[in-house]
Amino acid sequence: MMHAKRYFEEVSTVAKSIDIAAIEKLASELVALRNRGGRLFLLGVGGSAANCSHAVNDFRKLCGIEAYTPVDNVSELTARTNDEGWDTVFAAWLRTSKANEKDAVFVFSVGGGNVEKNVSANIVHALKEAKIRGLTVMGVVGRDGGYTKQVGDAVVVVPTVDQARITPHTEAFQAVVWHCLVSHPDLQQLATKW
Repeated sequence: MMHAKRYFEEVSTVAKSIDIAAIEKLASELVALRNRGGRLFLLGVGGSAANCSHAVNDFRKLCGIEAYTPVDNVSELTARTNDEGWDTVFAAWLRTSKANEKDAVFVFSVGGGNVEKNVSANIVHALKEAKIRGLTVMGVVGRDGGYTKQVGDAVVVVPTVDQARITPHTEAFQAVVWHCLVSHPDLQQLATKW
């Protein structure tokens, strides 16, 4: 079978298997966040970091949610990494942002974070900080959901259909899910240009 055909069959399987109720729960949590005047802090590394940056734009522009991501400020991100360490960079950023119980963290991650395996430990530390501060924890993650799924209030786990393509499918469906959310009739306040 040609790769492209197989890949898009897998995409179709993921789309048909994803937990729709979990996506609707994310939408409800985001509506509640906006209604209480909370801020949305998006966290991710690698390709998920790029997704965070794009999603910040969409949540702000289309949904009127005050949203931020630390990966949009390269100077602060790299200074904190250099001076304090990569593992705590997001937790320190949440402290400086004075994150509080009105706010929420939204994680985009393939594995969801796992300190024991030293994978996305910065996300784990950020989520521990978020829980101490009373933030709602949301996410779109892959694999078994990792630490994000363990402590999250509303988390979508992208189904695994092929071990070799967990990362591409998870990062692609992060975009599918957040675009579903920003076009959700309960969330979208402004129409897209096209």
